[in-house]
Amino acid sequence: MFVTVENFLADYKNEAVLTKKLLDALTDASLKQETAPGYRTLGELAWHLVPNDSMFKPMGLSIKNPGSSEVPASASDIAEQYRIGADSVIEAVSKWDDEKLQETNEVFGYEWQNGLTLSLFLKHEIHHRGQLTVLMRQAGLPVYGAYGPSKEEWAEMNIPSL
Repeated sequence: MFVTVENFLADYKNEAVLTKKLLDALTDASLKQETAPGYRTLGELAWHLVPNDSMFKPMGLSIKNPGSSEVPASASDIAEQYRIGADSVIEAVSKWDDEKLQETNEVFGYEWQNGLTLSLFLKHEIHHRGQLTVLMRQAGLPVYGAYGPSKEEWAEMNIPSL
């Protein structure tokens, strides 16, 4: 749980850079990559990473979101909507003081402190970003490391991947 706005903003800004880097590597053709029939495609999963009101509105935050649940056919549109949403989250939360993180609101039927909601929002993004990398590999796209080098990045350094 976040107890300072500064800590959330620092973490989210770092994680958003990593997410943006992966989204920028997507191609229009790759958006159709499936995990298995009946599950999210790469495009649907990427679109799911775009921030929306579901966790923010209950906390009284208004963020810019795409306004449509329909997955764009363009990878660059998804990446751009992510950038807009992430920047909007940063702008909205930066107006809070630390005490606001202690307030409790109902989110998805649970009573959560705002600091917990922000923590779960960030963990949710990281979780789905990991799933995204698997589908990217299946689609033949390069994958970038988040907390250490990817296989491709190890190769660029002429170091065997561990």
